[in-house]
Amino acid sequence: MSSVPSVPSVPTSGDVISLLSHRVPDLGALELLIAVARHGSLGRAAREVGITQPAASSRIRSMERQLGVALVDRSPRGSRLTDAGALVTDWARRIVEAAEAFDAGVQALRGRRDSRLRVAASMTIAEYLLPGWLIALRAERPDTAVSLLAGNSAAVAERLLGGDADLGFVEGLAVPEGLDGAVVAHDRLAVVTAPSHPWARRRKALDPAELAATPLVLRERGSGTRQVLDAALAGYGGLAQPLLELASTTAVKAAAVSAAGPAVLSELAVAEELASHRLVAVPVAGVLLRRDLRAVWPTGHRPTGPARDLLSLTRARPAG
Repeated sequence: MSSVPSVPSVPTSGDVISLLSHRVPDLGALELLIAVARHGSLGRAAREVGITQPAASSRIRSMERQLGVALVDRSPRGSRLTDAGALVTDWARRIVEAAEAFDAGVQALRGRRDSRLRVAASMTIAEYLLPGWLIALRAERPDTAVSLLAGNSAAVAERLLGGDADLGFVEGLAVPEGLDGAVVAHDRLAVVTAPSHPWARRRKALDPAELAATPLVLRERGSGTRQVLDAALAGYGGLAQPLLELASTTAVKAAAVSAAGPAVLSELAVAEELASHRLVAVPVAGVLLRRDLRAVWPTGHRPTGPARDLLSLTRARPAG
C-alpha cells in the first residue's frame, strides 16, 4: 500500500503571533538597545529607561540569547554596538515608531469615546435623579458632551441593545433581558389624588382590591411604574381599564392635580405637590409599592470611560 504524503499545515495568524512573541524582543528591550546606541553607555541608557545598570546588562544579554547574535561590545570606555547590533537597532527604531503610532491611534480612539456620553433613562430617573448626577459628572469631565434620551423602561432597553446608548437607567421589577445591571437607588410609588377627591378624606387605608377596581390615571404599558403596579395588584383581579393612559410622568401628575382622577406615581415625582397640598397621598394597605432603580448596560459589556464614571457617581450619591 502506498503511503499518502503528508501535507504541511499552514500556520494560522494565532500561530504566527505566538512564534513572534518568542522570537522578537519586547518593546522595553528594544527601547533599551536604542538608548545604548544613543548614549554609548549602558549606565546612561539604564538611567534613561528607569532601571538599574545590572538589570540593563541582564536584559541585553537575554536579548542576545534570544536573537542568537552579539549586540553590544562592553569595555571600560563604554558600550558600543556590534555591526549586528547596529542593524538590529535600525530595525528596532522602526518597531518602536510603529508602536508609538499605534499608541497615538488608541489614545485618539479613547479620546473620541470619552468626548461623548449617550444616556437613556426612564422618565422618573431622567427628571428627578439624573440632573444631579450629570452636574456632578460635568465637574469631573467638563469636556464630555452628554445627550439624554428619556423614555419608558422598555424603550431604554431597546436603545441599549440597538447600540444607541452607552448607559441606561430603568425603574422596572427586574433587569430587562439582554442587559446587566446594578441597583443605584430605591423608590416608592404613591397613590395620589386632588384634595377634592373623596379618597383624600379617607380615615382608613385603601384596600388593594378597591384600588385595583378603580379606573386610574396611569403611565403606559412598558413603563417601570406600570410594571410595579401591575405586579402588586395581580392578586386582586388586576388593574381596571385606565381612566387615562399617558406617556409621561408630568402628564399623569398634571391630570391628577386637575382632579381628573387618582394616579399612581413615584414619590420622587410628587414630593413638591404633596408639600404644597396640591395632591394628597392615599395610604394603601397590604401591598408593597417599592421598587429598585437600576443602571443597565448590554450583557457582558461593563461601562467604560464616562459611562463608568457616571455609574460610580450614582453609587456615591444614592437617592431614595
